[in-house]
Amino acid sequence: MRILVVNCGSSTLKFQLIDSETEEAIASGLCERIGLDGSITYKAHGEKYEEEFALPDHGVAIKRVLDMLLDKKFGVLSSLSEINAVGHRLVHGGEKFSSSVVITEEIIQEIESCNDLAPLHNPANLLGVRACQKVMPGVPNVAVFDTAFHQTMPKKAYLYGLPREYYEKYGVRRYGFHGTSHSFVSARLAKIAGLDIENSKMIICHIGSGASISAVKNGKSIDTSMGMTPLEGLVMGTRSGDIDPAILEYICAKENISVSELTSVLNKKSGALGLSGISSDYRDLLAAAESGDEHAEDALEVVVYRIAKYIGAYFVALGGVDAIALTAGVGENSMKMRERILNSLGALGIVINPEANAVAGEEILLTKPESKIPVWAVPTNEELAIARETARLV
Repeated sequence: MRILVVNCGSSTLKFQLIDSETEEAIASGLCERIGLDGSITYKAHGEKYEEEFALPDHGVAIKRVLDMLLDKKFGVLSSLSEINAVGHRLVHGGEKFSSSVVITEEIIQEIESCNDLAPLHNPANLLGVRACQKVMPGVPNVAVFDTAFHQTMPKKAYLYGLPREYYEKYGVRRYGFHGTSHSFVSARLAKIAGLDIENSKMIICHIGSGASISAVKNGKSIDTSMGMTPLEGLVMGTRSGDIDPAILEYICAKENISVSELTSVLNKKSGALGLSGISSDYRDLLAAAESGDEHAEDALEVVVYRIAKYIGAYFVALGGVDAIALTAGVGENSMKMRERILNSLGALGIVINPEANAVAGEEILLTKPESKIPVWAVPTNEELAIARETARLV
């Protein structure tokens, strides 16, 4: 079965064509600046192609992607009938969706009812669904939700200390995100660490520009750092993470700005970028810190400290930990950030293996045999996880 995996943003469209039997990515790419002048990056046959192409909307972007997949020169399909299904990343499923679903008109309406919880993401995700339905009528579409994996959290983990009516009337609770990644990596970690996933305790650390940590017990999420939105939790590349909510009123009054304006600051101008005043890219911050920049060093220490606090909290929540995984851009590739993170966990008996940590981008055990908890680098593959869910359902 060949599955097209689609991840639509407001002005972007990422895609992969995956063979579900071999789990090979046959082709992949990225459409950017949709609604503007447009550009496409396309990879197939081990080669990369780039082009400027007018992309007024997501429908045109999907059509162009399909044309490239069919192209006689660099395409990988002879007919669109070779695409058996389309898997879509949907950011927010609220409490309505605890698992992936085949998309129908009724399902679309239910997804739209969650739009208030993810106004920047869900509408864009649905644009991709509609575009595929139009261009490939009759081909099944599947929604895979970022929030679904965390729907197993108990009430004590997802309820906020607010008047109960806000939860009952408006759905104000912790939902968690990066669920597709946490699900994929936890299953893989159990396998490589030799654990019975039905009797296991794992901590999964998805550390990239956006970052979250989850506590996974017996293969199910029991807590996670992101909340009702992806703003809560760790200090991230540009997001503040946890803060005292009274800060909002205080800064709004001092700066004479609206809550909406400050929320934008918390999402886009805070985190490592705001603390350092330099960059949200940890490579830049590490270089600056090594050159003696105090603000860059402060930012790195705050980021690592928050990660260590969450890992410690989840160690207690789980009643111990069998294995820990570091994944996503930083977790898989930044040897210096991994070193800082693992060195901050000495109280848990974690002992880093410097030689193993020198390997980037691979699945590898990062700790020495005497380490009380094994820590693995485990590359995530959200597209493959979406393809697996799609194949399972169709």
